[in-house]
Amino acid sequence: MSKFSPVQLLPTADGSNTLYHQVYKQTYHSVNGAHQEAKHVFLDTGLKHLLSIDSKTEVSIIEIGFGTGLNFLVTAEFCIQEEIKLNYKGIEAFPVPSKIIAESGYEECLKNKNLWKSYIDNYDQLIKGDTSIQINPLISLSMERKPVLETPSSPLFDIIYYDAFAPTTQPEMWNTETISHVVKFLKPGGMFVTYSITGNLKRILVTLGFTIEKPKGAAGKREMLRAILKANEI
Repeated sequence: MSKFSPVQLLPTADGSNTLYHQVYKQTYHSVNGAHQEAKHVFLDTGLKHLLSIDSKTEVSIIEIGFGTGLNFLVTAEFCIQEEIKLNYKGIEAFPVPSKIIAESGYEECLKNKNLWKSYIDNYDQLIKGDTSIQINPLISLSMERKPVLETPSSPLFDIIYYDAFAPTTQPEMWNTETISHVVKFLKPGGMFVTYSITGNLKRILVTLGFTIEKPKGAAGKREMLRAILKANEI
């Protein structure tokens, strides 16, 4: 008998796949388009916005809820294209099995096929969580397999990609305790970006010293959240 996997591939409106978690009854990305959501929320509204303010040649990103790695892949492809050095860390207590990643079809979302090959070739080593993988000369990738509250808040990062399941599904990932811990990963002036925007999340971040912005959301959502940490707040 094959081992039960709680996740299964599900097509989305832009032709790319997401995963559906059968226990949480939640998709990993928007059903309106997994690829477009990754690009809009995290790359365009996150990293590209940061670079429009501060033209860095090196950037560090931590993702809470690494999932399939799609947000990493679109970010890494952009950084390779722009010759930006990227240090990327994913927090994921329950990594997706490599067989499902290989069948995800995300190669079709990328022009850089070498990036995809390196990601797939190194994925099993990555999810062991005990080393940093050099995906190419510019891109390093690591994974922390502990729950987020058990993850040390060092080193510090330029951006947090916050991609946990929705507040209605995983409320413990959006409460004051968790968000207060997560923002300790940020450098002063750093950015917190997520697809979700709730009154409670905005209130928590304001209390923690963030300036709140409400950019246009990905397809199917009116708004998303981007927050900038004021200097010397954390």
